[in-house]
Amino acid sequence: MSAALRIDVADPLQAEVAAQGFARLPGAALEASLGLSPTALAEFAGSWERLETDRFMADGGRYRRRRHANFTARAGVAGHVRGPHRPHFQAVVHNSLNGGVERWFAPVEDAIGEGPVLHALLDLGRSVADARAPGAHWFVEMHQFRIEAAAGAPGFPTPEGVHHDGVGYVLIGMMARTNLAGGETLVTDDAGAELARFTLLDRLDTAFIDDRRVMHGVTPVRPVDPALPSCRDVLVITWKRAEG
Repeated sequence: MSAALRIDVADPLQAEVAAQGFARLPGAALEASLGLSPTALAEFAGSWERLETDRFMADGGRYRRRRHANFTARAGVAGHVRGPHRPHFQAVVHNSLNGGVERWFAPVEDAIGEGPVLHALLDLGRSVADARAPGAHWFVEMHQFRIEAAAGAPGFPTPEGVHHDGVGYVLIGMMARTNLAGGETLVTDDAGAELARFTLLDRLDTAFIDDRRVMHGVTPVRPVDPALPSCRDVLVITWKRAEG
């Protein structure tokens, strides 16, 4: 990724997040600005076909599939380094449904975790985090989500409701919507006042959230044609300030 391409997308993103606590990026523009090859992007998106069922849903649902990985980003050192596989943990205050327990998910495949698409997005998100907190070290988590829906059985992308994740920054990138209705992204202030409502539709349509300033959530999804499979594939990356 060239420096010029990075600046084309990173500077406006940083400015918009600084101004309002969140930003949206259209997928086609992001793909072009980051110099992502269609082949690499197709391989990246195709890995969502190999996610495993999330068995930690306290509501008993089996509508979510996922994989998980973690990385570190050290101040003054370029890039992100993948860490040993570990559980995902959220406090109950940040996830009233599934918080308070260590959740072990299947690891992100090596080729995906080491690939150019993920690392371009990691670097982009870090550029915002670093601009807002110069000199910080970051603990980074990457989540692949597939939410499935069927006739009479909607899927819930954020079953915990509109929430904070308890991190610094959140990148939410659409990978695919298949036979899907619903799935609006909501951004609110801490009092619940709606700041934005939009739908990520196309591949790499992305929302970037300052989790300290605003909350976010996604409305339930359902199939357009109840006779056909229906799913919503999304990438989520979070940056949390880490101790030195």
